[in-house]
Amino acid sequence: MGKLRNLSGSEVCRILSKHGFVQVRQKSSHAIMQKAIENSTITVPVPLHSEIRIRTLQSIIRQSGIARSEFETN
Repeated sequence: MGKLRNLSGSEVCRILSKHGFVQVRQKSSHAIMQKAIENSTITVPVPLHSEIRIRTLQSIIRQSGIARSEFETN
């Protein structure tokens, strides 16, 4: 398992968008990203900070179901 990169909120939104998520709204400093799946919707809030904390990034990865390798250093 590689090391997670330091990512900004906009970079995380870009990765999520690449995997089918769409920004449905923004409330203050958080973007709300959603992806429709069979009979359900995955909703992931993303803080739009210049650097997202590692624990927060781990939570975003878990909620989104995207492979951790997308967020790791090369």
